[in-house]
Amino acid sequence: MAQKYFDPKPTRYPFPEQTDQHYLVVKKDRGYVFDESYPYVDESKPFLRKRKWVNVLLRLIVFPVTRVKLSLRIKGKKNIRKYSEVINQGAIGVSNHVNMWDYLAILAALKPKKPAILAWGKNINGESGTLMRLVGGIPIPDHDLKATKVFLEESENHVKNGGFLQIYAEGSMWEYYAPIRPFKTGAAYYAVKCGRPIIPMAFSYRKPTKIRRLFGPLGSLTLTVGEPIYPNPELKGQKAQDELTIRVHDEVCRLAGIEPEKNPYGALFHNDKRVDYYQ
Repeated sequence: MAQKYFDPKPTRYPFPEQTDQHYLVVKKDRGYVFDESYPYVDESKPFLRKRKWVNVLLRLIVFPVTRVKLSLRIKGKKNIRKYSEVINQGAIGVSNHVNMWDYLAILAALKPKKPAILAWGKNINGESGTLMRLVGGIPIPDHDLKATKVFLEESENHVKNGGFLQIYAEGSMWEYYAPIRPFKTGAAYYAVKCGRPIIPMAFSYRKPTKIRRLFGPLGSLTLTVGEPIYPNPELKGQKAQDELTIRVHDEVCRLAGIEPEKNPYGALFHNDKRVDYYQ
């Protein structure tokens, strides 16, 4: 399952000093307020009707375009089929985050399952926010305890009711960055709280053709889907979350073609700073 390792070593992007920080500038603000009254998991009939039509467009147009745009290959879909019964009872997906459109690759890999995707609130309020919301994006509230309580209740219920919750555990998107950055423990929180497994997934890169390089991409993307990883029933609380996060981080490294001990970052996020390993 491990991939042949290719590192694009990008120098064109202003990666922040801290590994969970964003560098993209979101120019548009649609004005939504993500407070305790916001429908984080919107199950209203008008919204679900819109999602139904968007899913048709995804299959007919967006997924084919995504495969071409990202030069995308998806490996490990057999694990989605093999563990479909497990996934249909509720699961959490975890992957690295390396392209602003890589959530579309996740959707393509999981179809016909329709995951919810935890997203940066500014992105949901931004230029692509309508599409992100209609394909399952859930904004993460910021600095609002009442909103966070509602957000957690709704997202936990989504998993408990058989839903799939996709989480980018690194905390932000860094384009064409090959190492797996430290993970926050949010995904493990859901897994432990809901008693459901994590499905590890990894984006890795293939060396692009000369023709493709002319159009800008530094690498062609491969998404590899792994097998379910369950919480350790003998551990509780934060210890269970930390231990599970370490196992998931190690597996995401392997799926990306990286030996965990050779990855320049540890598994758990502790306000880690960027490692300039190739500059």
